[in-house]
Amino acid sequence: MTTQSPGKRAGRVMLVLTWGIGLILATRYFGVWEDRQHNPNRAPESVHGDGYVEVRLASSRQGHYLLDGRIDGQAVTFLLDTGATQVAVPARVAERLGLVPGASVTLSTANGRVTGHRTQLQDLRLGDIRLTQVPAIIVPGMDGEEVLLGMSALKQLEFTQRDGTLVLRQVTSP
Repeated sequence: MTTQSPGKRAGRVMLVLTWGIGLILATRYFGVWEDRQHNPNRAPESVHGDGYVEVRLASSRQGHYLLDGRIDGQAVTFLLDTGATQVAVPARVAERLGLVPGASVTLSTANGRVTGHRTQLQDLRLGDIRLTQVPAIIVPGMDGEEVLLGMSALKQLEFTQRDGTLVLRQVTSP
């Protein structure tokens, strides 16, 4: 039976602890990095000009435009979808936000036909852009936590895309 001196044993314990802490820190760093790659617009900056407000968005690695915003004062992540007629809110998110379901409507989704409910977003914010009374649909069975920012909101804005950047502009004076 071999015994190690207390100094060698302490050295090995410190080495294992150092490697463990290093792995934890690396995992945390790469997790944050991956999250930023998925949504590079965590805190979108607003630019105020003479009669307008702009928000500039960088595309994700997949070419999507995501940004953090607010619905009725509560934080959400939006995925811009010009192919969606309405703002589409997953049922779980709608429940968390306290949205009131209205008239039912049949929706055609990638997963088939489902019955959703109309609702109204009193206040929708994208950086300093503020939209009020935005029609939306609560969609049951919609995966994820992202709210699809459809044309019921986007039609109130000007938007242009160039070189992986999307600019949303709200005219604030005629």
